[in-house]
Amino acid sequence: QVQLVESGGGSVQAGGSLRLSCADSRYTEYHSCMGWFRQAPGKEREAVAGILPSSDITYYTDSVKGRFAISADNTKNIIYLQMNSLLPEDTAQYYCAATSATIVAGRPCFEHLDDTHLYDVWGQGTQVTVSS
Repeated sequence: QVQLVESGGGSVQAGGSLRLSCADSRYTEYHSCMGWFRQAPGKEREAVAGILPSSDITYYTDSVKGRFAISADNTKNIIYLQMNSLLPEDTAQYYCAATSATIVAGRPCFEHLDDTHLYDVWGQGTQVTVSS
């Protein structure tokens, strides 16, 4: 059973940093694409960043570009989300997601990194709270 486990969440003041980690219980190679999503109370889940772990292909939503960085350590089967210059509007539950599909709707998975429907495995989430 594939399981994703997030860690690294917490409470920080605006301008601070956090690094989230997502470990899977199977081999990272199993996951063709992985991503980070977040959901604030009363809002829909939104894509934050995505990565094709075997390459440098990444995706970022506009609001985090230049502040967040997604990376993968294939030797440890972990992906990370380094979050700098945090803002109160970054407050949310953050979820890691993964898929083993390489082609979706005729296109490679990395062209769908911002689509929740791409992913078939999700973690339980970790809370990030940024105070002003």
